[in-house]
Amino acid sequence: MQPGVGPIDRCSIDYLVQHLLQTQAQRAPGREALVEGTTKLTYAEVETLSNRLGNALQEMGVHRGDRVATFFRKSIDEVIAIFGILKAGAVFVPVNPLLLPPQISHILNDCRVTAVITDPASLGFLKEAFDTADSLRFVLSRGPGGTPEERWRSLDLAPILAVGNDDPPRDLCLSIDLASIIYTSGSTGRSKGVMLSHGNILASARLGSSYLRNTPEDRILSILPFSFDYGLFQLMSAFLHGATLVLCRFRFSTEIIEVLLRERISGMGGVPTLWALLTEKRSPLHQHTFPHLRYVTNSGAALPQAVLRALRAALPETRIYLMYGMTEAFRTTFLPPEEIDHRAGSIGKPLPDVEVYLVNDKGEPCAPGEIGELVHRGPTVSMGYWGQPEATDRVFRPDPFAPPELRHVEKVYYSGDLVKMDADGFLYFIGRRDAQLKCSGYRVSPTEVEEVLYDTGLLREVAVIGIPDELLGHTIRAFVAPRDGKEVRVDELLDICGRSMPR
Repeated sequence: MQPGVGPIDRCSIDYLVQHLLQTQAQRAPGREALVEGTTKLTYAEVETLSNRLGNALQEMGVHRGDRVATFFRKSIDEVIAIFGILKAGAVFVPVNPLLLPPQISHILNDCRVTAVITDPASLGFLKEAFDTADSLRFVLSRGPGGTPEERWRSLDLAPILAVGNDDPPRDLCLSIDLASIIYTSGSTGRSKGVMLSHGNILASARLGSSYLRNTPEDRILSILPFSFDYGLFQLMSAFLHGATLVLCRFRFSTEIIEVLLRERISGMGGVPTLWALLTEKRSPLHQHTFPHLRYVTNSGAALPQAVLRALRAALPETRIYLMYGMTEAFRTTFLPPEEIDHRAGSIGKPLPDVEVYLVNDKGEPCAPGEIGELVHRGPTVSMGYWGQPEATDRVFRPDPFAPPELRHVEKVYYSGDLVKMDADGFLYFIGRRDAQLKCSGYRVSPTEVEEVLYDTGLLREVAVIGIPDELLGHTIRAFVAPRDGKEVRVDELLDICGRSMPR
């Protein structure tokens, strides 16, 4: 480990997410922080650029607690935007770039965003969502401003980053304040905004990176979007330790392999569909060795055993971590690489500083082998759902096993996941208590898909179910009965679903 470079030692009440960047810029200003293709920025450069943006946002009238959305397809500019928003005292809302305008409109209106920061190529796509966002005042991207008739001001991000105020903005928040809202993956735009405090994000970086053993020498490949809690974790854990984050957008597996080799990646996270793509028989993954790739992680859904076997065969020297968690509480458990052979199908044991309860329908602790609902306790339990107190109270509840005098002090998260524990304390996921399905790592509500189909006016009856799929988790199947006199084509219904829901 280089002198003066390393993890932050403690996260106190006045330590904020942006201080991760500030600390590394002071300790090792010339150290490489971000890589995107041929563009590389040091920690000092990211600090300066985000200071300029933070000061500009404050000068524009963005206030403490205002929500500012980001919409990017994996870009250094998004990292600068996230830290600039935080330095302005505002709340960053990363929007999944796979969403369609109706879902984006829902997010912008639900949390009443003040500003959106995006890339020029997305402006036309986003205009429909902007037109419905009554609270929107500013849109920032690199390039000329918009037309005078727009309700919001369009501002060029380039001069702000080129010649802005370099001084760090004055801190306006505490670690218990809201830092980010991440929207859960809903199927029709009715997703809920999970509120994360500065302390939640800092704790997730600390807990997750502790068992991955991250160091300043790590070069972490960032493929997952920052709107996915694990993608955000990769960013924050890299900055916690002064590591390098390599951003990657890809269409083909060959592009990922090229980055792994060129950048000598030491750590990488993915979801089952990504690992299935990389381990296909014709994948170039099998044609190379990766002695520098220290670990890979799987999250979002269970990794099929066949894919796991193929991944282990392709990366025999790489440690594979299987992880389980949810946006509302970050990661809950992990299965250490050395347990994979002995615990097939297990989601592992709780992370450091995380406590897990399994409770039955009576609220009592489950015995080994008994199926119960998983309850998560610890510093990563989020603040609840934005603007939805009833939904928050349903799943964020007082700790049932705390002394009566302390039950009002702390909330735990009732996940809705049914889990059992073996005699050695290893946990196994059984299914969902509610009707939600997991498809390619996204939560899908069958009821919401049914509503989209009903809204066509073509159908008398609709029933949507999930078909278990080893790779995707579930595939979604709809059974429909046309209204009398209505002619219905399958391709027409698929087209409507494609325009109304994320693909």
